[in-house]
This record gives sequence, structure tokens and C-alpha cells, in this order.
Amino acid sequence: MAEPKTQRTAASVPGFLATVTDARRREDAENACALMADVTGAEPVLWGTSIVGFGAYRYEYASGRSGDWPAVGFAPRRAALTFYLMPGFADYDEILARLGPHSLGKSCLYVKRLADVDGEALRELVAGAFTYVNGRTLTSGA
Repeated sequence: MAEPKTQRTAASVPGFLATVTDARRREDAENACALMADVTGAEPVLWGTSIVGFGAYRYEYASGRSGDWPAVGFAPRRAALTFYLMPGFADYDEILARLGPHSLGKSCLYVKRLADVDGEALRELVAGAFTYVNGRTLTSGA
């Protein structure tokens, strides 16, 4: 079975963030990194080539596939700042209503501009996701 492409690296997070060419997106990424480090108490680690993660959890599928993934993380994508927050957003309607402009994927939160969202609501989302998965093993399928 092939190894997952996105794995923890020893690359410099500040070095990676410095490569974000759009100044506003770079500033948002630096601020997101500081916020997530503060909320989680974990050091940022570069996963793959573009995801800054904090903490980790292990996933295991019934197929036998398994791996590690950041407990929470973000990536400064071209279109939006993407936050990776497990286990998704089903139980977070009240916080999301306070957050401000955003869109959602299954476990992804997309924010165009960090200054446009409620920082306290974002902190609550990050804290909830981190507490839920950090250090755990999550299994899927029977």
C-alpha cells in the first residue's frame, strides 16, 4: 500500500510562510499560525508542501489504510485561507453563525480574509476540533 503524500516534514514553517507571495494572504497565514499555536499550545509543523499543522491524530480505515494527520491545520491557498478541522461542523451551528463570511467543506473551513471573521469564534472552532482529535486514533468502516 502506498504511503500518503501528505506527511509531517522537518521543513521550516516560517520559511514556508515567507514564500506566500500575496502580502495579505501571507499576513493572514502568519496570524492564523499564531492563533492556532496559542489555542492548541502545540508547535506548528509543515505537513507535505503546504499544510501547517498542530498536534496529530491517527486514522485507520477498515480497508487497512492508515496514517497520521494534523489534529488541526491550515493552508494559505490562492482563493482562501483553508482551515482543516476534524470532525467537521455538524455541532457548531451557533459558532459558525457568529464567525462571519466563510464557506465549508466536509472538514474544511474557507475564509477569504481573516480580518472579516470573528476571532473568538474561530478560536472556539479550533479548540473544539483540537480537543476532539489530538492524540487519538479514529477508525472508520466495519
